[in-house]
Amino acid sequence: MTDKIQTPGRDDNGAVPLGRPDASTSDAAVKRNADREKRSAGPDGPDAAEVGDTFKKQSG
Repeated sequence: MTDKIQTPGRDDNGAVPLGRPDASTSDAAVKRNADREKRSAGPDGPDAAEVGDTFKKQSG
C-alpha cells in the first residue's frame, strides 16, 4: 500500500491510502463500498441527505 499516492492532508492525518485494501478484495466489493460511502455522512453517521435535511428544516 505504500505505492498509493496520498494527498498531503491525508498523509498528515495518517489516513489509510484509498483503493483496494488487499489483493483478495474483488473489484465489485471495492465499487460497492465506494458507492455506499458516497451516500453516507461519515463512518458512523446516517445518510448524508438525512443530515442535510436536518439543517434545512424550519424551526418553529
